[in-house]
Amino acid sequence: MSITLEVGLLSGRTVTVDADENEEVRTLKRRAELSLGVGSGRLLGSSGTVLDASSPIKRARLQNGDALTLQVHSVQIQAARNGFAAILGDGTVVAWGMLTWGMKHDESSAVQDQLKNVQQIRASQRAFAAIIGGGSVVTWGSAAHGGDSSPVQDQLANVRQIQASDGAFAAILGDGSVVTWGSTAFGGDSRRVQDQLKNVQQIQASGAGAFAAILGDGSVVTWGSAAFGGDSRPVQDQLKNVKQIQASKGAFAAILSDGSVVTWGSAAFGGDSRPVQGQLKHVQQIQASFGAFAAILGDGSVVTWGPSAPGGDSSAVQNLLKPM
Repeated sequence: MSITLEVGLLSGRTVTVDADENEEVRTLKRRAELSLGVGSGRLLGSSGTVLDASSPIKRARLQNGDALTLQVHSVQIQAARNGFAAILGDGTVVAWGMLTWGMKHDESSAVQDQLKNVQQIRASQRAFAAIIGGGSVVTWGSAAHGGDSSPVQDQLANVRQIQASDGAFAAILGDGSVVTWGSTAFGGDSRRVQDQLKNVQQIQASGAGAFAAILGDGSVVTWGSAAFGGDSRPVQDQLKNVKQIQASKGAFAAILSDGSVVTWGSAAFGGDSRPVQGQLKHVQQIQASFGAFAAILGDGSVVTWGPSAPGGDSSAVQNLLKPM
């Protein structure tokens, strides 16, 4: 039996598409994409739910005259050490790169049927973690680097954000709690601070193996490798009213509400800002390289610190880094 459906974009453009009830939703979707002249997207039913592309139209309970929405997104790519994973416009995932560590499309085939309506992907060095539309998580790649989330899978519900170090992942749930997995050496075990991880607003990770979480009251909780920022106790009394945290490979820099900056972690990666501390006032933004930091001040000038090789010494261009 043939039915007629209206398919529209968020911009308001619509087309009328005929379809047979025995066809798969993907056939209807492709027909609508061609008619609208857009790339691959995902179809939403009249209630706003994403339609399974592999489902027959009849099973999707589409009725003659239904108004559907075609949601088109640009491709999003996440990089691991030796591979990539891309979220396509229709919410599915393609991965490529080295055959090992789950960096190739074939290697993610074990979870491919779960990789639908993907919202976000994060990567450790050798594994990927994807947030699905309902807030669940799918992982693949090296188990030693977080590619196996089965020990905590039942806890990974209503996930709203994931961050990754080189070998572990940390997920913020809808209630503000945190679930971690992967290598303990890279921050995959947060049990030491689990009772403190409440009302978490943001998590940042240093690649070498530590995490820092900003709580709702502006305080900070850290865990993972102490040498690379997992132990913030030396500066804990300063970490109040924190607005933003950035991380290099082995250190963290936090901007406080008064525009000052607190740093911790390995000095070899920018964890010691004392040489420029007097200049770090009215800081608006911080960026991190592999081993150094750069702060933009309120007057537009720039202050840098950390080893010179990764950019911690900006003296050669400091005369150019001044507001016009």
